[in-house]
Amino acid sequence: MSVFNDSALYPRFLLTGFSGLENRYGLISLPLFLVYGTSIAGNITILFIIRTEPSLHQPMYYFLSMLALTDLGLSTTTLPTMLSVFWFHARDIPFNACLVQMYFIHVFSIIESAVLLAMAFDRFVAIREPLRYATILTHGVITGIGLAIAGRALALVFPASFLLKRLQYHAVNILSYPFCLHQDLIKTTVSSRRVSSIYGLMVVICSMGLDSVLLLLSYLLILSTVLSIASKAERVKALNTCISHICAVLTFYTPMIGLSMIRRYGQNASPIIHVLMANVYLLVPPLMNPIVYSVKTKQIRDRILKKFKKQKV
Repeated sequence: MSVFNDSALYPRFLLTGFSGLENRYGLISLPLFLVYGTSIAGNITILFIIRTEPSLHQPMYYFLSMLALTDLGLSTTTLPTMLSVFWFHARDIPFNACLVQMYFIHVFSIIESAVLLAMAFDRFVAIREPLRYATILTHGVITGIGLAIAGRALALVFPASFLLKRLQYHAVNILSYPFCLHQDLIKTTVSSRRVSSIYGLMVVICSMGLDSVLLLLSYLLILSTVLSIASKAERVKALNTCISHICAVLTFYTPMIGLSMIRRYGQNASPIIHVLMANVYLLVPPLMNPIVYSVKTKQIRDRILKKFKKQKV
């Protein structure tokens, strides 16, 4: 293949679905887009319930709204290329479009990691200082946290896109997934990728790496606080308020760790496994978060059932 140079405006990138199963894409697309539809409907429902119920205008639910917005962003960012590959068998994606998609996938992933950390802080304050909860987590503080979360993600990922733009590529580049990821784009370069690789690693350490450590620390502090409560019933009640959040954390980090392990140690694994794990990493958290919070959070569940009963009447 020829190398990308001044004679070609942009290199071509080809997305990859499930190799060898192209004739079954119509069947494969059904569960995929059922997941998308459920994710989008579930997160919109969470946002609508919180927006329309004054009793849910509390710090915990504001953070849950941030999580739902992030999941909506992640779903809508990957949906166009998934539709293109699995419905229309169109694998081509322009270089700039690929960079834009990669940028927003990683931005929303970093935002989700930070929102989960903010929700852990929220649970810690609610358990440690229940009487001062509303005065500590004021509207101004929550807004500041939200802006800081978004600003950090946007600032961290932008240089990665700029560095990729400066690299040279083959005229035609085959990606490993039906969407664009930083680590996948780096593999297609023909020029030195050292700076981009180091920066990508630094972004992971400064975002999800740091967040995971602080999450663990938050739960150690929560556990210490809970164990200091004299009443067993109160201890159980306090821990129950964390179950939904723990599920959300596991739903986010488990597929991410699985994808990292497959990429690092699964070179001999089928490409289908790699694509499947990447899809699980990006599709499962937006699907499961609204389900978990609707089922495990009584206030959300009751309001949803109330809305459905009103519609039937």
